[in-house]
Amino acid sequence: MPFALACASHSPVMLNPELADDATCMAVKASFDRMANFVEDFAPDHIIQFAPDHFHGFNYGLMPSFCVGTAARSYGDWATSDEPLKVDEVFALQVLDAVRAGDVDAALSYAMVVDHGFVQMWELMLGRADRYPVVPIFVNCAAPPLPTYRRARLLGEAVGRFARRCSLRILFAASGGLSHDPLVPQIAGASPEVRARLTGAAALTRDEQRARETKVLAVAADAARGEGPVRPLNPAWDACVLEMIAAQDWEALDALDTAAVDAVAGSGANELLAWVAASAAMGATGQYRVAQKEYRPAPGWISGVAHLTATGEQT
Repeated sequence: MPFALACASHSPVMLNPELADDATCMAVKASFDRMANFVEDFAPDHIIQFAPDHFHGFNYGLMPSFCVGTAARSYGDWATSDEPLKVDEVFALQVLDAVRAGDVDAALSYAMVVDHGFVQMWELMLGRADRYPVVPIFVNCAAPPLPTYRRARLLGEAVGRFARRCSLRILFAASGGLSHDPLVPQIAGASPEVRARLTGAAALTRDEQRARETKVLAVAADAARGEGPVRPLNPAWDACVLEMIAAQDWEALDALDTAAVDAVAGSGANELLAWVAASAAMGATGQYRVAQKEYRPAPGWISGVAHLTATGEQT
């Protein structure tokens, strides 16, 4: 059966016309449209998606490196929908069994909560996050200690080997960075109030979520002017890692160090872990051919915006 890969950046303020020029907005919208056509033309039976969370569904009360969801609901941040996703429990458990058989000890959730890091790409492309059945696989990209890039690759390869045995059209997907430096709360040195939220002892209220979004918008406006606390994007690094994925250079990707990635590309750049897992899953089904590889730096969106798709046949 054929397989396909779709990886896209996300940003809370994606496509906000007040934070980017018309050319950037039009180029990124067109890139999303091309990816949407790719996904619709492929018509997957299942999507297996690797993506991060931003302390909405997972927290330091118990933070796994990886978690497979057999059911999931969107949290509804940043104007994304607050709706259940379409998850086949039996199929998701089969994915989990295959991952664990591949010596990757992923956690299990029967009630996963996902945020814009999972659903934004689908809502921007397809208008809804439940267009296709999805198996959500959380990858810890924000709460140290992070998994290594090698472990992310092994996770993806275990999923890809499972997919080879299925008589299904499977799309591997990832959402995340690339280079960006958002305001990620750190538990080290955190105030008692922030620590309580990061450990799940105190849930973020909707009013607090709105206040948080207002703060991010102000920071994004500063970033659009080249000001404020966030570090600048690193387009050269983005180009380098995109080429690694396109070339299936697993040795170079394995060699990436999460602390070094943070230092050169920002606190959110380790969302690349999700891209590595998805592309490794695709690679485990056979060599793939890149169909779309586009990139646009968007400082006001606090993100280097990239889209990558690939096709392949089982070998």
